Amino acid sequence: MKKLGNALLPFMFGLAVLAVWEWGVAAAEIPDYVLPGPLAILKALGANLADLMAGLAVTLQVTVLALLLAALTGAGMAFALSQSKLAEQMLFPYAVILQVTPIVTVAPFVIIWVSDIFVVLLILAWMAAVFPIISNTLFGLKSVDTNLRDMFRLYGATRLQMAYRLLLPATLPHFLGGLRIAGGLALIGTVVAEMVAGTSGERSGLASRLLEASYRLELAKALACFVLLSATGLVLYALLDWISRRLLRHWHESALDTGHD
Repeated sequence: MKKLGNALLPFMFGLAVLAVWEWGVAAAEIPDYVLPGPLAILKALGANLADLMAGLAVTLQVTVLALLLAALTGAGMAFALSQSKLAEQMLFPYAVILQVTPIVTVAPFVIIWVSDIFVVLLILAWMAAVFPIISNTLFGLKSVDTNLRDMFRLYGATRLQMAYRLLLPATLPHFLGGLRIAGGLALIGTVVAEMVAGTSGERSGLASRLLEASYRLELAKALACFVLLSATGLVLYALLDWISRRLLRHWHESALDTGHD
């Protein structure tokens, strides 16, 4: 019962905030083009649901593909860097540069060099998402107990056996932690890329519809887009967290139910 109450606390707090917001907007007679209330946002969401869901589908497609690409390339890069200290010292700083460089500064060049706007969005979203996977996976690979490595070599384990039975289990929690972070960054990267690239038409995502609505002072519709994007981010994180717990639940401390409140 206590756990159920704790789970409901964020929901109850959110309802209280929405109630105060709705009351404040109505009491102050603030027009919708300045600050719409929750009911106006809900009405705009219902009135434009088909169009907004079509935009969300495009945004989700780019986000998921970018996350998958980041997971594959990030894990591969981390494994390659872990095999050579020289390679890590020489190449890892470029991964850091990739992370700290704002997407908006790179986007104009990618738009010029790549003609397909979908590929442009995919590249920019991948850039936003790949570093946490490289960093976390590399940290996991470097954290493997050297005594265990020596024991595997002593018993004549092949590289494949060492990778499958030692490196993979030891690194998986770190990789999944990076993946959870990368999921949100992939969505953020997609949204920023859509805004910078200025996509339009059937292939435009939800962020493009948000910008279009804000330009027209349709603030209720713009906030409806924001609500959908926020909900998508929460669902994406929850899904990745569930996958992580399913993979780790029987053997890793981070996913074990210790019974403590």
